Amino acid sequence: MSLFGRLPKRAVISIVFLVGLLLASLCLPTLLHWDPNSFNASGVSEPLSPSLTHWFGTDDLGRDLLIRAIDGARVSLMVGVISVSISIIVGVLLGALSGFKGGLLDEVLMRLVDVFLAIPTLFLILTIQVMLKPSIVTVMVVIGLTSWMGVARLVRAEVLSLKERVFVTAARARGISPFWILIRHILPHTAPVIIISAMIGMGHAILTESVLSFLGMGVQPPFASWGNMLQNSLSYMLDAPWMTWVPGIFITITVLALNFLGDGLREFWGPER
Repeated sequence: MSLFGRLPKRAVISIVFLVGLLLASLCLPTLLHWDPNSFNASGVSEPLSPSLTHWFGTDDLGRDLLIRAIDGARVSLMVGVISVSISIIVGVLLGALSGFKGGLLDEVLMRLVDVFLAIPTLFLILTIQVMLKPSIVTVMVVIGLTSWMGVARLVRAEVLSLKERVFVTAARARGISPFWILIRHILPHTAPVIIISAMIGMGHAILTESVLSFLGMGVQPPFASWGNMLQNSLSYMLDAPWMTWVPGIFITITVLALNFLGDGLREFWGPER
């Protein structure tokens, strides 16, 4: 049976949606010559309302909301992928060392994780963003460096279990160095946990970026982001509520799809498999 046949339906639907969203955000602006930042003079004179030309309406500057939302998907997915990649690298490195070496190093690294977990992450991110110049690069790095703790704990737990397995004992008996045992025999078996954590972490990163952009500390206008689209729509919530619906629905469905995919992969790689 194929992989898609064994995955839960919600996970398959999530994959189709996420791939479609990624392709749309990367290809449609180029193929259809869309410019999400172009000002439509005719749209300004009669802004906001949906029409045959602008299916989901325009914003207060006559910019098509659907085009901007699709362009914002590229930003959100990029933030999710890069920030999660940073957190995965840091978390896997520290978690693997902690679980494999044990002893004092394990104790020190886990207390470091406890310290970071005790700090309100959002307030830490906001503080760093105030100190630094708001930019998309800063957002990705800050989110990545403040979200590695859960990955570190999961990888540590997996390594603690795996290093007692028979195949690791056999590798030690053959004289293989501890470094290669960790790299070639233990870490590959932690891949399911890492991938599931990445899917769920991407949803968290997208939400965090949206909050930062909504507060004016993330992606800066005129570039499109779901967060700054929401912020721009606040003044028109009563007159044109669809300005809020469009980015809000994109955020909700994307985060749900990532969570469904993570849950589906957990079932796929679960003990019953």
